[in-house]
Amino acid sequence: MSDLLFELFSEEIPARMQRQAADDLKRLVTNALVDRGLTYEGAAAYATPRRLALQVVGLPSRQPDIREERKGPRVGAPEAAVAGFLKSAGLASLDQAKIAKDKKGAEFYLAVIERAGAETIDVLAEILPAIIKSFPWPKSMRWGAASERGDSLRWVRPLHSIVATFGPETESPEIVRFEVDGIASSNVTHGHRFLAPQPIRVKRFEDYALSLERAKVVIDAARRRDIILHDAKDLAFAQGLELVEDAGLLEEVAGLVEWPVTLMGAFDESFLSIPPEVIRATIRVNQKCFVLREDNALTNRFILVSNIEASDGGATVVAGNERVIAARLSDAKFFYETDLKTKLEDRLPKLDAIVFHEKLGTQGERVERIAALARELAPIIGADAFLAERAAMLCKADLVSEMVGEFPELQGLMGRYYARAQGEDASVAAAIEEHYKPQGPNDHIPTDPVSIAVALADKLDTLVGFWAIDEKPTGSKDPYALRRAALGVIRIVLENELRLQLHGVMAGLVPAIHARREGVDARNKSGHDVAADLLEFFIDRLKVYLRDKGARHDLIDAALGALPSPLAGEGGSRSEPGEGLSPSSDPASPDHLLPPAGEGNPPLQDELLMITRKVEALDTFLSTDDGRNLLAGYKRASNILKAEEKKDGPDAYTHRHAPNLRIEPQEHKLAAAIARAREETAEHLSKEDFAGAMRALSKLREPVDVFFDDVTVNADNADLRLNRLRLLAELRRVMMGVADFGKIAGESATA
Repeated sequence: MSDLLFELFSEEIPARMQRQAADDLKRLVTNALVDRGLTYEGAAAYATPRRLALQVVGLPSRQPDIREERKGPRVGAPEAAVAGFLKSAGLASLDQAKIAKDKKGAEFYLAVIERAGAETIDVLAEILPAIIKSFPWPKSMRWGAASERGDSLRWVRPLHSIVATFGPETESPEIVRFEVDGIASSNVTHGHRFLAPQPIRVKRFEDYALSLERAKVVIDAARRRDIILHDAKDLAFAQGLELVEDAGLLEEVAGLVEWPVTLMGAFDESFLSIPPEVIRATIRVNQKCFVLREDNALTNRFILVSNIEASDGGATVVAGNERVIAARLSDAKFFYETDLKTKLEDRLPKLDAIVFHEKLGTQGERVERIAALARELAPIIGADAFLAERAAMLCKADLVSEMVGEFPELQGLMGRYYARAQGEDASVAAAIEEHYKPQGPNDHIPTDPVSIAVALADKLDTLVGFWAIDEKPTGSKDPYALRRAALGVIRIVLENELRLQLHGVMAGLVPAIHARREGVDARNKSGHDVAADLLEFFIDRLKVYLRDKGARHDLIDAALGALPSPLAGEGGSRSEPGEGLSPSSDPASPDHLLPPAGEGNPPLQDELLMITRKVEALDTFLSTDDGRNLLAGYKRASNILKAEEKKDGPDAYTHRHAPNLRIEPQEHKLAAAIARAREETAEHLSKEDFAGAMRALSKLREPVDVFFDDVTVNADNADLRLNRLRLLAELRRVMMGVADFGKIAGESATA
């Protein structure tokens, strides 16, 4: 078995592209190998600022030989069919084909294609240049004189050299010979740009990585991250300080250096008067440096990562960074102090000049809608309506501040600082920052009632607005982060245990948008009701959320599929033998039940908390023997009804059964159990006691089992048969009043 070493050496690759580029290189090469019948034992890709590298181990020295039999047309087929067969099989004439017979004795042409496998090194020489030429960089460029040609190589940055070697571990590998746009493959790479730029001749990955290490290049990005983090913590600890860890910054910095050297710098303590988040953003964004803290308070020290070992111990590098950071912090302090001189409410007119979306108006118009909705939501959530409206009016004001203009990622946070400094209520200030949350699955949610009201109003206004103009997520595209907004609403509602009727809230928002924007109505361009359509989207996102939490998808569908509960105490629900009505086909008859017995699609429930609690109760119920056995009984009853409905029609069993046609004791027992279950489940569901409703259903298990053991449903007597089917339909209706058990996975009993 042999190994491949492949390196693409270029000018600096942007740090944000390196990880994906390494993954793409590995995927493209290994897929191309497998497509050509070349399996391998393992592969690993690496990236530094100046190179992509790939190691593939355990490759065979040549492709396997191929023998393929390709069936052609029947003997005597039209000439066009024969010609097409010969062309596809690569045959010159029918003399090269065989004649075979099928099972019926008919003769057909058969081509036997035998092809010797190629040497793996030759296959590599074919696939590697093609991968280089078509590499999927997010952005690429042409360079030099060749850039005048439209067919010249495009690469993320100018490509300088290509290393490609292949061979067994026990021998010196060969160079995989090819050329791309004048760059010939070789076994020569280069070390660190400044510390060891000399050419390095390599063989296979082991000596390649070792040679680069000696030439001041750490090839593995994960190891560079570890070095930076370890050394930064050690530097901080030596000064009695603590590193403020930043995974995103660590990833970026590891992509900026090939030989990481950590150093510590400082800035004037007077800058600590500005918010610590501003200091951190300034140092992080502009200089890619880490901040330090002492006793949970930010200090005037920072950690920088250099790409060189300087002869002066890094003093010049540190001094240069200190000068730049001092200038940046001076600007930030000026922005902060200037912003404080203008009240947030005085900034509101400027929001009218910021277009949120051309079809949805300005930020100023949007703020008015958010404020109105936050005031309406406040009583439901338990928030002060005045404070909720006030917070919503001010929640976007910092967008036109100097600081947020410089650092957009500080939106909301700076609004909180300005609100507190200008005497706003603490809940108002907190809501200005927290109404953007959660911004991801791991972000915390707002818990203060005022913050909750504003956060929900902001997200619901966004969702309803974009649904009203038919700008919905499609496939993997979600440019307005609407999935994230919906998940944010779901998390806020569930984790704060809020009772919120989403459909009504969303339906009320549409007129508010329509009042200011032409072309926005209760129905979108597709003709769908905006609130109902958006509710379906919420339910889909709720399913994803609950599945991620470990809930079974079938239980979610079952909870959502419950029919409106039948009323308890209806005529005949507790009739004794011999009482009640004979079967009737008159839909107006008092024994007729609505909705029909069929398992339809009831209106979607819109209280997310109720749905979630019902799923939890279902899961608990079905983990018991009673639950599992009752589910089997339900499926048996449902299968019988479905089979018989094909004969009698879908509405044949929508009437109540006739008590005077119950002749077996098991029928009386089941009828009485269904009547009790109808009353008890209705009572529990009215109190939203889903666990109690499940306990009420569990009492059906024994009479259902006995009924199926001792009673013949499809009796010879037509009246008895119809009455028993109606009894089973009542059982199905009662259970579907709690959940659609037909959507729960399990063993289906046969009729």
